[in-house]
Amino acid sequence: MKGHKMLVAFVCLGLLVIAPAGLQAQHDPGPRGGAADAGGPLPNLKPEAQALFDQALMQFQEVQSVSGDIEGEDSGGLGPTFNGNGCAMCHKQPTIGGTSPSLNPQVALAKLHNASNTVPSFVTANGPVREARFVRNRDGSPDGGVHGLFTIAGRDDAPGCNLEQPDFARQLAFNNVVFRIPTPVFGLGLVENTPDVVLRANLAATRDARYRLGIGGRFNTSGNDGTITRFGWKAQNKSLLIFAGEAYNVEQGVTNEVFPDERAGVDGCVFNSLPEDVNGISNEDRVSPFSDTVNFAIFMRLAAAPTPGSETDSTRNGSNLFNSIGCALCHSPSLTAGPSVFSSTADQVTYHPFSDFALHHMGSGLADGITQGAAGADEFRSAPLWGIGQRLFFLHDGRTSDLLQAIEAHADCGDKSWDRHDGHDRFQRSHCDSEANGVVRNFNNLKPSQVQDILNFLRSL
Repeated sequence: MKGHKMLVAFVCLGLLVIAPAGLQAQHDPGPRGGAADAGGPLPNLKPEAQALFDQALMQFQEVQSVSGDIEGEDSGGLGPTFNGNGCAMCHKQPTIGGTSPSLNPQVALAKLHNASNTVPSFVTANGPVREARFVRNRDGSPDGGVHGLFTIAGRDDAPGCNLEQPDFARQLAFNNVVFRIPTPVFGLGLVENTPDVVLRANLAATRDARYRLGIGGRFNTSGNDGTITRFGWKAQNKSLLIFAGEAYNVEQGVTNEVFPDERAGVDGCVFNSLPEDVNGISNEDRVSPFSDTVNFAIFMRLAAAPTPGSETDSTRNGSNLFNSIGCALCHSPSLTAGPSVFSSTADQVTYHPFSDFALHHMGSGLADGITQGAAGADEFRSAPLWGIGQRLFFLHDGRTSDLLQAIEAHADCGDKSWDRHDGHDRFQRSHCDSEANGVVRNFNNLKPSQVQDILNFLRSL
């Protein structure tokens, strides 16, 4: 048994060292140039829904200050802790609603309006926008929550607030900090409007093929009604309204009707009545009768899916290989949404997210130690790949800008063995824990030209 373990370790190490070297001739062609192939509204919207989208897009671009009395930053509620001061600050690449831009705005935000923050070491000018989570509390119990990068202390619009930043250097020394980057929000109304039965049928249709490659897959679900949750890196949020309300509170510190309680609301650092964002009564001076939170959800709900680039012989071949080696077993090319109340037609829409929206074990290499709902420490929702052709940073923590590295990071070892546990797609893992190991092995066995075709295909999405 000891010799067997040593052999497994040797094989794993060998593949991690040798496989990338054999692929050095291939390269990520980089973000697709030209105009942004995303950002507009869904087609065939009813006139009133089009008006809602236009207004929601404006609200999505607003900028927060503490009380909303700074010119150009006239939406209140920022802090006491925060990671950004506007949705569009983080969701910007390749256009409003996307993900991290090339120049990280968090660096300049740290000292804005004489704030006393320092920039954490993991936030860099050319790196991705990040949020930080602590894995454990001081007593060793699970934490998992977001700890705001900055506070409003020292800002001109927060007199008397002395709230200190978390000691990120200390937590980094204890290996207790993990990161998340913003997810694009294009096309999410289609995802929200996809019936559970469609998602379950899609997963069931690949059961045998997944089993042969050692791929599991299960859905995160609501603890209340048992329906599938599908938004966020671990599919932890049920709806776009909840997704918007949580982000407003966690990322910008704005209390709202979905998340009404102030985070880090210490004495001297709370300047507004709560909740700060509500429908109707507190926004008579705004064009929209809806709260910011509702507008953010409307924008995501009515934003069209990204448009892929032009097809070539290489991308066509890459698409076929993407399917044949097993990538499509998690990154489902097509799903069908239900009829939408916002559309001028009642037709069901087939869309192409390249995700099954299920949870998959990704092994120790990608594990972040965070549990959210049913999603465990190494489980993540299959990230939708639509629009990936114009993104700059990959994986949940933005650790790489190279698609080839992102693909290799899906495997935590060169091979794995699975033992059937029962008849319901539950498995016992041994040796190597990533469900993607078999697919990455297939990828590494491709000819160099075939690898390049897959990379070109991905950059066409």
